[in-house]
Amino acid sequence: MQFNILNTNTERSLAHVEEIANITPIPGADRIAMAQILGWRCIIAKEEFNIGDKCIYFEIDSLVNKEDERFAFLEKKNYKVKTMKLGKFNVISQGLAMPLSEFPELGDLPVGTDVTKKLKVTYYNAEDRKRKSAGPDPDAKYKSMAARHKELFRKRPIRWLMRRGWGKKLLFVFFGKKRDNPKRMPGFVKKTDEVRIENCPWLLEDRNVRWYVTEKLDGTSTTFSLEKQGKNYDFAVCSRNVRQKDRDQECYHDLNVYWEMADKYNIEEKLLKFAKKYDVNQMYLQGETIGDKVQGNPYNMGVRNFYAFNLVVDGTRYSNPELFGWCDEYEIPHVPHIDRGHELPGNMDNMKAEAEGKSLINPSVLREGLVYRASGDPWLSFKNVSNSFLLKKQKKEEKEECSNNQN
Repeated sequence: MQFNILNTNTERSLAHVEEIANITPIPGADRIAMAQILGWRCIIAKEEFNIGDKCIYFEIDSLVNKEDERFAFLEKKNYKVKTMKLGKFNVISQGLAMPLSEFPELGDLPVGTDVTKKLKVTYYNAEDRKRKSAGPDPDAKYKSMAARHKELFRKRPIRWLMRRGWGKKLLFVFFGKKRDNPKRMPGFVKKTDEVRIENCPWLLEDRNVRWYVTEKLDGTSTTFSLEKQGKNYDFAVCSRNVRQKDRDQECYHDLNVYWEMADKYNIEEKLLKFAKKYDVNQMYLQGETIGDKVQGNPYNMGVRNFYAFNLVVDGTRYSNPELFGWCDEYEIPHVPHIDRGHELPGNMDNMKAEAEGKSLINPSVLREGLVYRASGDPWLSFKNVSNSFLLKKQKKEEKEECSNNQN
């Protein structure tokens, strides 16, 4: 699947048409084998596929349509597609491959076709479904309304109404205001969602490109932008998809962590200083906010911090050295630097091994993975997520889900 990995504004494809690139036996296994799809490896039933067969590949993090009887076999897994480690055979399986022939309504689609929406596949994590959806949070105006009437909206009858679509609309008639409607994301800002190396394995074949490597942080994507409008500048604070109107706008956290970071590092003042000095029309700074009460706080931090990983000025994306220098000058933290002039290994096994390791934020915890950016082209980049991190996080989520169900 030849993803355009330069386009950081596309949404992740959770289900797509692919070919079985290779099939290898699993020592000691009589009924299953390992299939290679792009750079992914997943378990299949023996003789289910031949090399070159087309399939629908469902990536990890997918929640398939439970109303579709073709996915009934996933009922015990709550229709979720996850990373699995089969300790008996010492293999890791990621994703799900199903024959294209099982989906006759799709026809004979070409390899690379995204069928996520056609098959009604979404993220299995409820927060991810909202946070990573293509558009703004549909509940943003209701959250803003609730934030202005905190005491009232803590009451049980109101909370009951807020859990129902018609109830939210009814409450908005009485308590909503025009200013509750969120502002639009600045049109010149590109979303941050690096493609996984498993979806662009051909990059491993190019031995001439050298890469800057940084640590991938597990938090919430945060964007600050500045746009010249006449004699003034418009400053915007954004999550991945939603412009945060003000410090009181409710988000996915106990408080608005995006504005908290803007205030903590005096972002607006620093962007203005730079923009006025160099007569900048548009610019944006992107990074990850991590720490207390964010994504389960995997770094065990008692505070929240922002770490920049991207700076775009009038359409030009800064290289890593330029970004780091800019951050040092304006006293804004940046993501941990791992390597410069890095040469990619020639195979996926070694590539995945590189992602493993401890975090430079907190050496007592696993890092989420690495991000690679080409030294000669700042727009060419991808991520390499640690399988150990995924398995540990998944185990934690399952434990919490089990606990919530018992309560």
